[in-house]
Amino acid sequence: MSESDQAPAFDSPRLVVKKVQAKLQQEGDGAVVRRGIGRSELKSLDPFLMLDNFSVTHPAGFPDHPHRGFETVTYMLQGGITHQDFAGHKGTIGVGDVQWMTAGRGIIHSEMPVGEGTSNGLQLWINLSSKDKMVEPRYQELLCKDIERAEKEGVEVRIIAGESMGVRSPAKGCLASQNSSPVAAHNVLVLGPGDGLSVWNRSSKPLRYVLLAGQPLNEPVVQYGPFVMNTQAEIDRTIEDYHYSKNGFEMAKYWRSQ
Repeated sequence: MSESDQAPAFDSPRLVVKKVQAKLQQEGDGAVVRRGIGRSELKSLDPFLMLDNFSVTHPAGFPDHPHRGFETVTYMLQGGITHQDFAGHKGTIGVGDVQWMTAGRGIIHSEMPVGEGTSNGLQLWINLSSKDKMVEPRYQELLCKDIERAEKEGVEVRIIAGESMGVRSPAKGCLASQNSSPVAAHNVLVLGPGDGLSVWNRSSKPLRYVLLAGQPLNEPVVQYGPFVMNTQAEIDRTIEDYHYSKNGFEMAKYWRSQ
């Protein structure tokens, strides 16, 4: 909404309690990411483990690598990414498309850019509860044309998961006040408790942002690179499973992406 618009009347508006600037770092094979969640200033934000804005140009990318114990959601802003895994899944997502991957008990996959230009997008890691960490891996892809949208008073919302403005996603599952200081790009804002949020665009250009909310798991998190479990003993078993290609990683010994 513009500064002249009246803010919705919230009994308890959500306020910003922390601001973390996403910083550049190298990941994968020659790729660059801006990491907002998952760095020392904001190690995690239960149930979210990591949030990256990635940028990758061929031949760089994210070649074959394992995961266990969480989910990833990838949203493309520019270019495209082809993924394939040792369970036989393969697909390409382009601008505005979403891929939701549940690593569960174990997956090895690759994520490589399509074409000669730069591919840019967002990837969010979401923790799985202890009872779901060893489920079978699965994929869900949502093409841009299939993502539900809601629009009101010049604001368009794309509902990747959950519900907004009475519209539910087919997938699972200046801020706060007019007196707040403007927030530059590539910042993560952590919100406090409340029943609503207001956003003002003080620029003449369109404002785009991602709003994330999730039910905290309130469980211990032990992470070792691409493996996220609840105890160190579980991490040790995961490393052993991966090393010896067992308990979900049976295909690791034979599979290579093409």
